[in-house]
Amino acid sequence: MLVYTLRRLLGMIPLLFLISVVCFSLAKLMPGDALTGKVDPLNSSPEYINEMREKMGWNDPVHLQYFRWVGGVLQGDFGDSFNHKLPVMELIGSRLPNTIFLALFALTITYILAFLMGRYAGRHSYGLGDYAISFYNYLGLAIPSFVAALVAIYIFAFQLQWVPATGSIGTGIEPGTLDFYFSKLKHTILPAAVLGAFATASYTQFLRNDMIESSRKDYVRTARAKGTKESAIYNKHILRNSLIPIVTLIGFDIAALVGGAVITETIFTYPGIGFLFIESILSRDYSVVLAITLMLTIFTLLGNLLADILLGLVDPRIRLE
Repeated sequence: MLVYTLRRLLGMIPLLFLISVVCFSLAKLMPGDALTGKVDPLNSSPEYINEMREKMGWNDPVHLQYFRWVGGVLQGDFGDSFNHKLPVMELIGSRLPNTIFLALFALTITYILAFLMGRYAGRHSYGLGDYAISFYNYLGLAIPSFVAALVAIYIFAFQLQWVPATGSIGTGIEPGTLDFYFSKLKHTILPAAVLGAFATASYTQFLRNDMIESSRKDYVRTARAKGTKESAIYNKHILRNSLIPIVTLIGFDIAALVGGAVITETIFTYPGIGFLFIESILSRDYSVVLAITLMLTIFTLLGNLLADILLGLVDPRIRLE
């Protein structure tokens, strides 16, 4: 297992290099830069703009800018945010805990709902409850996340006023207090529910279909022939085997939720990585965009590695060598 993990980690290095080249090239090909539209009214002459770009090294050849950026990245320096006037890593570090908390909250909702609904639909297939769950799943697959977010804000925030519509913390609350954590939880419930509840559709259908298929296999017929209780057959034989592929998807889900919360965080004005990413693109703060893109790439690669490791741990038929 250790050798396999080290080999996979070493294999990520050339992939990260190629992705960094592509991302840096795309950033440079985009129109404008962080100075575009942000000219100091007292120094609006073209000479001042050129002087600022020369000072920041933006007029240097592209390959020199790339190697200078890579050299800083290898030392943990992603540059400074032109828009927020902060080091990029400090800025991302202030937003990353919000996104991780949101992703883990949404992931918990996803797996709890998928387990409960998939287990019920798989055991009571082609019944009224199964059809109701299937209708919910198809609705979740059909409705875009931004539509679900707007509907959820209108119903639960504006009409019922159960939870706040935007932000991650209430105003005037001291950090570290009980009210601080309660407020953070209250602000995260709605975006996490939108992310988690609508992501359950594929997992629920997958678990349901796998349980139905497993119930027709020979080992299940043998267990029934021996007089084993139906509840024991479903819980110990069918459900346990059907959960193996779903457990391995945790690694993919963590990476997908961290990077996939862009739309949800933007609609809820939730100060996480996704909202910062969109904000930085609109303000042409490319140092932040490059850092977030590279970070999401690392999350995706590590998520794939975690999924493979989990598969080897939960399925004894697979050996990672």
